[in-house]
Amino acid sequence: MSSTEIIITTIGVIGSLIAIYDVCRRMYNHYRTKPLVQLMNELADKNTPLKQQKKLLRNIRNVLMCSGKDISNNYVDSFDSNGRGKISIFRDICTQNNIEPTRELCVQMLGADDAQFRREWNKKQTESFSTSNEVISDKIKAAKLSVSEVENKKNTQIVYLSALLATKYPSTCKRLTDLLDKYKINYKFLEGTKDIWCRDYMPVQNAEGELIQFKYDPSYLKGVPEYEESRSDVRYVDEVNGFKPIFSDINLDGGNVVMYGKKAIITDRVFDENKNMNRDDIRKQLAELLKAEIIIIPALAKSYDFTGHADGMIRFVNENTVIGNELSADSQTFQKNMERAMRLANLTYIEFPYFNYEIKGNHDHAIGVYLNYLEVGDLIIMPVFDVPGNRDAEALAKLKELFPNKTIETIDYNDVALTGGILNCTTWVIKQ
Repeated sequence: MSSTEIIITTIGVIGSLIAIYDVCRRMYNHYRTKPLVQLMNELADKNTPLKQQKKLLRNIRNVLMCSGKDISNNYVDSFDSNGRGKISIFRDICTQNNIEPTRELCVQMLGADDAQFRREWNKKQTESFSTSNEVISDKIKAAKLSVSEVENKKNTQIVYLSALLATKYPSTCKRLTDLLDKYKINYKFLEGTKDIWCRDYMPVQNAEGELIQFKYDPSYLKGVPEYEESRSDVRYVDEVNGFKPIFSDINLDGGNVVMYGKKAIITDRVFDENKNMNRDDIRKQLAELLKAEIIIIPALAKSYDFTGHADGMIRFVNENTVIGNELSADSQTFQKNMERAMRLANLTYIEFPYFNYEIKGNHDHAIGVYLNYLEVGDLIIMPVFDVPGNRDAEALAKLKELFPNKTIETIDYNDVALTGGILNCTTWVIKQ
């Protein structure tokens, strides 16, 4: 090919690329999402048809979801501006969907700050969460008196442990099984497992007693050969031990599901573990599989808890009350997100003793996490850590106060806790 032909061919290719770029640019400009304030202006326009209003609101919803805010499907489906102005619509969106009207959001959606609405919102939130000691005391008393149906039933639960627990930690395993024997709690050992954390890879029993086997492929086990080799094959474990669960493609550890009746608390780490799925679809599928209301709470930062599990953060006292780790050491953002999650779920959050224990060279231990106790029937076995201070006694007293109808035992589980989990992590409890 001559130099002239090469030059002509090159010019032709460049021309084609420029044309393609121009088409792509025009398509992008046509389909890109408009600024929120423009969408709000169109939404409040009295000439906008109802069908178009819903479309605009869905576009607004899509933009807000990128920053962790959500407008419910029910709100979108039932929306009608009814001639209201932009400010009125904005306030209704925030109020009905529990979206905090920050100054930044006001400017984005209204083009200016709505300081009055922000003051009213903050005042309402302060009144909601500045609960006096007297009210907290009343709630604790109510929790004492509220004995659930499950607690009244004869104990028909069985505790499963990985056979590796007896092999790797024989003394600790014996302390645990001695307590189970003492209270005539049935227990069995699971064969075919690759680590002791059976709560995470075994199925979750839903509100109707069905076993749901979620995909077990947590991101925190990836990238390190030792961790990857320790991941149990859930289908093999189920088969070897005679379980026939319902299988789900959702990637979810059992330690990230804290259930009580028809309520299930799960941290938002489930969204990170299933980035190929829409968040609404995840919620919907989880609700259908677990036959329960799905309550999403914020996960701790990965640098603080690499698993993102709920079972070391929160537990149910009854269907309306939970106990959770003390929030004072957490960031203001985390505290606000947790408070919002509790408000949306209409749950009372009672703080429970917790401490952060420094161990040189070990940042993944679970020393100080009392909430990762074992609860089976009328028995609770709580870990104690025997460290300086009086937190062990404080946690035990609080647990007895909250569960006056249960037997509370304590156990030294430190050798297991030093490796990253405690009692709930190493036990799998199901109803027979």
